[in-house]
Amino acid sequence: MSEKNDGANRDATKRSARERLQAERERQKTRDKRRRTLIVASAVVGVLALATVVGVIAANTGKDSSAKGGPVVAPSGATGKDALAIQTGKPEAKSTLTVWEDVRCPACKAFEDNYRETVHELEAKGLLKVDYHLVTLIDGNMGGSGSLKGANAAACAQDAGKFSEYHDVLFQNQPQEVDDAYGKNAKLLELAGKVEGLDTPEFRACVEDGTHNSWVGKSHEAFRAGNFRGTPTVLLNGKDIFSDQANQLTPQKLKEQVEAAGGVAKPSPSASATPGSGGKNGTKASPSASRTGSGGSSGTTSNRSSAGSSNGTPQD
Repeated sequence: MSEKNDGANRDATKRSARERLQAERERQKTRDKRRRTLIVASAVVGVLALATVVGVIAANTGKDSSAKGGPVVAPSGATGKDALAIQTGKPEAKSTLTVWEDVRCPACKAFEDNYRETVHELEAKGLLKVDYHLVTLIDGNMGGSGSLKGANAAACAQDAGKFSEYHDVLFQNQPQEVDDAYGKNAKLLELAGKVEGLDTPEFRACVEDGTHNSWVGKSHEAFRAGNFRGTPTVLLNGKDIFSDQANQLTPQKLKEQVEAAGGVAKPSPSASATPGSGGKNGTKASPSASRTGSGGSSGTTSNRSSAGSSNGTPQD
């Protein structure tokens, strides 16, 4: 009887050992499986993190390329250093007006509204040519893309031989500074309908493709490199005439300076409009102003009327 009990005990001990071993193996398998799961999960997280980084880089690259990426395609007939100016008027004109402006800039609109007639008159007489440089200052100040897309559309109009007309339409229909209406191609194409013969498939493709975006970006870089105070910046034969506090510019004064350079006899005093008299050519622009920041690219917008400024000239 005792031997049977001993045998039973030994069998039970063996079974218990086998069961413990089996249980340990199961636990080990569970631990191994958990470790493999953690390794795979870590690898997946790493891959996702890398993908996220790559995605951010790609997204940022895409955003940058919208303004500066891709080939620099200058509009037809662009002139000046690096072909960054669009010229109107007759090339042989004695005087050159250089204008740096932004199609979203309210001070630029004020300049255009006050000086447009005088500039076109002098161009028609063959006395003045104008080099327009388009920049994207307000996009930097206020956000949006209207400065860039509007400038591109103006360059597209240059390709079609309609720059001057479309340029005027853009400023005549300029939205409020905070309204990025020119950031919508549909608006730019709608305004093209105001210029006879401009709204063509070629013009539409140029606008929608952003053909000259990189050229506009390069023009803005040149503006920054020039350390100009803001827009509009207006130079007559290389001299900044728009910020001269001692001799504030008016359309009449611009006309007199250009005519003098072209050899046109100065009219008698009785025939001249009195500056500041309220006449069409004696007025000064008086819009709000926004300026470049201290870094030279884009800064804040400050509102000042000419009555409250030191020189009475608008600057963005």
